[in-house]
Amino acid sequence: MHHRAWLAAAALLVVAATHGPAASATQAQTERDRKPVKEIANARIAVGKASFPLYLSADWSNPLPDVTRAVLVLHGVLRNADDYFRAALSAQAAAGDAGEHALMIAPQFLIESDVEAFKLPAETLRWSLYGWQGGEPALAPSAASSFEALDAILAKLGDRKLFPNLQQVVVFGHSGGGQVVQRYAIAVKGDQLLLREGIGVRYVVANPSSYAYFTKERPEPAIAANCHGYNSWKFGMDDRPPYLAEPSPAALEQAYVARRVIYLLGTLDTNPNHPALDKSCMAEAQGPYRYARGHSYVAAMQARDNGAPNHSVWDVPGVGHAGGKMLNSPCGLTAVFDIPGCEAAR
Repeated sequence: MHHRAWLAAAALLVVAATHGPAASATQAQTERDRKPVKEIANARIAVGKASFPLYLSADWSNPLPDVTRAVLVLHGVLRNADDYFRAALSAQAAAGDAGEHALMIAPQFLIESDVEAFKLPAETLRWSLYGWQGGEPALAPSAASSFEALDAILAKLGDRKLFPNLQQVVVFGHSGGGQVVQRYAIAVKGDQLLLREGIGVRYVVANPSSYAYFTKERPEPAIAANCHGYNSWKFGMDDRPPYLAEPSPAALEQAYVARRVIYLLGTLDTNPNHPALDKSCMAEAQGPYRYARGHSYVAAMQARDNGAPNHSVWDVPGVGHAGGKMLNSPCGLTAVFDIPGCEAAR
């Protein structure tokens, strides 16, 4: 089958990853989330001496001179990178000519039950059930942060021998994946090589349950006042993991506002009782539902004394908590592939 036809035939999956931090997940959620994944990604990248799985739309062991754009699509709490990869391929097909020269990448963060179920090699990285979402160190075989694993992908993309014509890297995540992308955009270290090579880096944050704030102020102060840990990482700047413990919050914020971040918010993602919504007091202090939490966070960042952030918030009309629809919406395709069609992108 021709490559374009195969891409067009890829099933568009509605990716609605759930999120529940360990402090707030119910027993049922924890049992569900701890179940081994159905499939392990078939490619690998080295993170130090450890191994990290991922899906790739093209073999990057040899030079790819036709690739001008690389797109990382991050899974949510279920670690179902296979579903996200199929959704990524569908978006690539929907992008038409703009997708022809894109490399689609779906990383996969594993936990111990995944490694055991598939009898993976000892060098395979694995994290705690939810720790990978905020950049915490791996449990084995090394203490590599989940953000270091993403840095390794960016470093590979910055190799001009492999990618001589790469112009743009996009890191996209929806729901639980959106939470990872938002925190990674604050903490990222691996973008410096790309920027030195003249490669743009963009972060697309779609419908996450919560955000990392730089101050202790929250949209719902009464909830925050009675919520222990509301300002702990990943919700605030206290108790940050080793990967980003050294920079001050002010330094992290200064770097974050300079990075290109696009927040995609589905206008129908307004259910305060959505089963995948984080209902911990840490998250509730940020607002009643995802659409409100997103706009409140952007407003808080715009009100800070840091100049105008290099950030945009684009509403996605008529879409709720549906990852495939967000990614394949006009604004999703504009954010990822620079295709005209999103009225907000002015």
